[in-house]
Amino acid sequence: MSIKSDKWMCRMAEEHGMIEPFEREQVRYNSQGQRLVSYGTSSYGYDVRCADEFKIFTNVHSTIVDPKNFDENSFVDIKSDVCVIPPNSFALARTVEYFRIPRNVLTVCLGKSTYARCGIIVNVTPLEPEWEGHVTLEFSNTTPLPAKIYANEGVAQMLFFESDEICETSYKDRGGKYQGQRGVTLPRT
Repeated sequence: MSIKSDKWMCRMAEEHGMIEPFEREQVRYNSQGQRLVSYGTSSYGYDVRCADEFKIFTNVHSTIVDPKNFDENSFVDIKSDVCVIPPNSFALARTVEYFRIPRNVLTVCLGKSTYARCGIIVNVTPLEPEWEGHVTLEFSNTTPLPAKIYANEGVAQMLFFESDEICETSYKDRGGKYQGQRGVTLPRT
């Protein structure tokens, strides 16, 4: 198993639609010349952007967080260029990019150091072989202060690992419950 390079990512995105939309270069400034948290292709990873759709966790209803019986009222929906996460809380978002993972590839999502240095942690999650969809991201604010996430800027990096052998059963073959997800997707059973 080996990690894949920028050349491979570009080829897979352009010829097979693995990442849409796809940025060939690493973008660091917007059209007004303002510095962004970078996104796009790096040497051995792809920095994804966060869309402007957020679900911010709230404890207004004092419910129990149960992944088998999740209460949608535990979140407040926000559509904005920024998301302020309350202290010691979390928010869900999704990537701007839609992924189509090849059958012989496992993709791992890691947080960006810019956010980690501010106490904002991105959940590390795998994208399994033949999974496709928008990636639902979880941001934990580990600080005692409100924390800001910026939409349409880099928030996490995807690393692609190609196996030397095709898997017997892919995520698609299993009929995975998050296959083809669009938007911010809550837990499913």
